[in-house]
Amino acid sequence: MALHFTLDPEPTPELRAEITTLWTEASNAGGAVGFVPPVTEDEVRPTADKQFGGLGASDDQDADRLLVARDGDGRLVAVLFFESMRFGLMAHWRLLKRVMVDPKQQGRGYGRQLLAEAERIGRAWGLAGLRLTCRGGLGLERFYESCGYTEVGRVPGAIRVAPGDDRDDITFWLPLAPAPAAD
Repeated sequence: MALHFTLDPEPTPELRAEITTLWTEASNAGGAVGFVPPVTEDEVRPTADKQFGGLGASDDQDADRLLVARDGDGRLVAVLFFESMRFGLMAHWRLLKRVMVDPKQQGRGYGRQLLAEAERIGRAWGLAGLRLTCRGGLGLERFYESCGYTEVGRVPGAIRVAPGDDRDDITFWLPLAPAPAAD
């Protein structure tokens, strides 16, 4: 099923609640979006509020941007944030944060569609690339690589999900524009 994407939707209280619910469900299904199960919406909400706090006007180079995907019935099924580094020397790329798909909808290609739309938007903005990170040990590396991303860095044991369970923090890069020619 094709998804309907909206870039920069109004972050109404209803949308914020929908995203917080999705975030909680993704976390409790084992998704690596900042939490370890079990987690409640009350625990996710402060982090979500910080993420929403970075959103701004589409003409603000330092603002984060929100991309949401809904299915044909209007249900929120996927979300990601384009995070600005808020630093002029890094204004030519964005970090994809909180890439999540409704766990009940996984296996339908929604994650691949979400990343393809993020790539399309990044190219339309004239960005040089998109970066994302993931928690090792979940097999996400294969998925991101199949979407065209290349692993460019790994910090061993940087994410402690539980005592004695440290995971790698893996950085991926998707080039969008050719690098400028050297002089």
